[in-house]
Amino acid sequence: MRKTFSARKEDFTDADKKWRIVDASGVVLGKLAVRVANVLRGKDKPTFTEHIDVGDHVIVINAAKVKITGDKLNSKIYYHHTGYVGHLRSAKASEMMAKHPERVVEKAVFGMLPGNKMRAQYLKKLKVYPAAEHTHTAQQAEKMEI
Repeated sequence: MRKTFSARKEDFTDADKKWRIVDASGVVLGKLAVRVANVLRGKDKPTFTEHIDVGDHVIVINAAKVKITGDKLNSKIYYHHTGYVGHLRSAKASEMMAKHPERVVEKAVFGMLPGNKMRAQYLKKLKVYPAAEHTHTAQQAEKMEI
């Protein structure tokens, strides 16, 4: 008789989680966000459980070279609120790519994750860098293809 495996928090430690690195140069933003979100959640593992964090850490390099298709560079608008009354700020995707390309990738991955308490926990395992240099060489990240 087979039993369905359901992971428990005690079964997984930070030592079990691997580090993966993704080169975003020339990759479409949406495809990158989906793959990264699935790895952060652990959906690529047979031990995936909805309520337990079994995913890996992900490093995204070359975020400034990610490809945005269609006319989204001019038509897509990112919003954020400063916390003061009437201070809703907006920026086009082209402006965001020029100033903070890592935020574009972070917001895309944020949108692909489920909107529950686990989202913040998943996002802590995401590291995005606009260029090829990163500070996680000690983790010996394995390359992940998109």
